Amino acid sequence: MANRTGEGKCPGFPRYCKGEEPPKLKRKREQSEPALESTGKKWDGKKEPVSIQSLPPELLDGIIAFLGLDDVVSLGQTSRCFRELCHSEGVWRRLCSTVAPRYSPDPHSPEEAHWRREALLNYTKGLFFQTFGGRKRLLSRAVAPHLSHGYRKFLPTKDHVFILDHNGTLFFLKNALVSSPLGQIQWKRACRYVVLCRHAKDFATDPRSDTAYRKYLYVLARRELAGASARGPDGAALRCDCVEVYLQSSGQRVFKMTFHSSMRFRDIRLVGHESERALLLLTDEGKVYSLTVNETQLDQPRSYTVQLSMRKITKCLPHLCIKQVHSNQSSVLYVTDAGGVYFEVHTAGVYRDLFGTLHAFDPIDLQMPLALPLPSKVVSCSLGFNHLGLVDEFGRIFMQGNNRYGQLGTGDKIDRGEPTQVPYLRQPVSVWCGLNHSLVLLETLNSSREVQGCGCGAGGRLPGWPKGSATFVRLQIQAPRCVCSLCSTRDCLYMMSCHDIDLPPAFRTPPLQRSRGGQAEGEEAGLCRSFLMELRSCTTVPQQLDRLKDIVNHMTLPTFQRDFLCEALNTIQSTGEGPPV
Repeated sequence: MANRTGEGKCPGFPRYCKGEEPPKLKRKREQSEPALESTGKKWDGKKEPVSIQSLPPELLDGIIAFLGLDDVVSLGQTSRCFRELCHSEGVWRRLCSTVAPRYSPDPHSPEEAHWRREALLNYTKGLFFQTFGGRKRLLSRAVAPHLSHGYRKFLPTKDHVFILDHNGTLFFLKNALVSSPLGQIQWKRACRYVVLCRHAKDFATDPRSDTAYRKYLYVLARRELAGASARGPDGAALRCDCVEVYLQSSGQRVFKMTFHSSMRFRDIRLVGHESERALLLLTDEGKVYSLTVNETQLDQPRSYTVQLSMRKITKCLPHLCIKQVHSNQSSVLYVTDAGGVYFEVHTAGVYRDLFGTLHAFDPIDLQMPLALPLPSKVVSCSLGFNHLGLVDEFGRIFMQGNNRYGQLGTGDKIDRGEPTQVPYLRQPVSVWCGLNHSLVLLETLNSSREVQGCGCGAGGRLPGWPKGSATFVRLQIQAPRCVCSLCSTRDCLYMMSCHDIDLPPAFRTPPLQRSRGGQAEGEEAGLCRSFLMELRSCTTVPQQLDRLKDIVNHMTLPTFQRDFLCEALNTIQSTGEGPPV
């Protein structure tokens, strides 16, 4: 039996356990002593600390190859060195081969930007929906087409969902009966997909919120001309823009309109009723053209010529370059490249709801554009049935129109005949206006997403607020992190997720404007953020209440508001300190 010192029959026990120096450490010390004597240092047997940044770039690149996309993005935000390393072409090439294996880069653009953009587009793409019926408010995810190159636009119809990617491929997401894990047959939304068409630029359907009216889908695409005469001087095939009409129920093409090869369009919108549907086409130069189609006769097999005419906003104001076109059943909204907004209203009732008067309404000339007075440049908007929402370059939200159900979010139910700012909301990701309610997608402090809504809450369209609200309130909706747009139907809420790094910043910093008390608005916003950080640093609720009372006393509020808030905080504090009931 071996003794306790290890000097016995146990071969694995080290003989230098009594303090003897190991042979390897002894040889290493003897080899390093001459070098240390020349520097005047003495080796103490400890290893020098090694930084991860001192590793060779090839080794770091191999380590990062084992990380996922989320980890690579997080690592690139830690330091400048890791940012340069995580933005290299090799890293994103490997990530792209995993996320989008069918991707082939464009040789005319920088490869690094393409690999990174492609990986992020396909990693963050997703279509989510939440039904309004039932007790459980669960967020479901639609099927993701493997051939899609990110998501650019989506539209729900009566039975299905159509989605357009960045390569111009239009996908048809079908609802179908599928078997559940328990063996039951159930109806599931957007669970199967097919490719409807390729080389699509834009698509549109009936602009009303009720999807029951969305019978046809209009697709603006670019096609090659057929025939031997459709060749250019160099022998290449000529291409032209066309509008193809599909049945939303089956995806069958029922009609096609072809334009001259010199006409180049980029956007398509619909306005009017089925029997007199007007198609609005926006060219690359910012000009608007229109043509009229009778939807009730589209299923009849015949050929006829339609008249393409220039819209009156382009005729009367040829210097304007239209950037965006938004439409509803009886109104059209134009946004110029300079941020101006012009309106077309085709019925007297909607005109009265939007502007509160019929003073400038002309029933004979319905296409005459009307300019909206705004203090700054408009970057995005949403057009409902009789109300609208505008977002300017500073991220401010302006609402206008009918406010019978509180859909403007102003805190009351008084109609607004001109754009009115919603002061407590800033820099929205997306704004959507429906029949009698409005939704806003916001980014929180921790870079997540939340959905707020106002207006009528009937049918569960404002989850968590069945009676509705006259102000924007947070809804019981779990919005994914990279959601960029949303829309609502009668029975379901849809959200599209996709992150495009090529998009420029949506808003810019507002100029310093003096408000009450001589303090700048931008400084007040920074002060509020610092107050919020102080509140989060408090460990107990009484400390938070005491600090909040001090903050209210320092804020530039009217006297009655300050007194009300202080008295309310005192009431809450006294109730919390009292004996339990």
